[in-house]
Amino acid sequence: MASADKQQKRAQRAKAKAKQNRSGKSKANVVHPLLANPLINEPFDDVEIDLSTFDFKDIEENGFDPADFDDLFQAMKVGEGISLLAMCLVFLQYPVLELVVAEEAEDAATDFMMGLLITYRGIFHDEDEDTAVDWIGGDAFLNAYNEASMILQKKNARGTPGARV
Repeated sequence: MASADKQQKRAQRAKAKAKQNRSGKSKANVVHPLLANPLINEPFDDVEIDLSTFDFKDIEENGFDPADFDDLFQAMKVGEGISLLAMCLVFLQYPVLELVVAEEAEDAATDFMMGLLITYRGIFHDEDEDTAVDWIGGDAFLNAYNEASMILQKKNARGTPGARV
């Protein structure tokens, strides 16, 4: 695990990059119409998340408290009210998730993502784990998730000088 100082520097860089990306955007040049909605495009900009205190090893060993991810689940519910694609866009922009995907092994990151999605389905759809896993493995979710991933890749490529889409 990275030192606290290193984690704090990473969090500061991530915050600075997010601010830079926000300030340099033109709403007229939107990759997908859903990203014109501030509830879908960078929905966590106003949420205070201290990534330097996030301890993934603790979550791996002890699980997570759903209350710690209430901001994610509430934003996902708003997105789902628009469409499944909107919910996936919100989910994939969660800063903690981005950190886990960037810094942890693929299997561990996938397990974390599955845990979040299963918990979300349990809270808002009263589904058990098997039903939630079936939903996650279904064509509707997988198609929306893959499309959301592509949209965000294009969006992030546009934010990089000289990038081509």
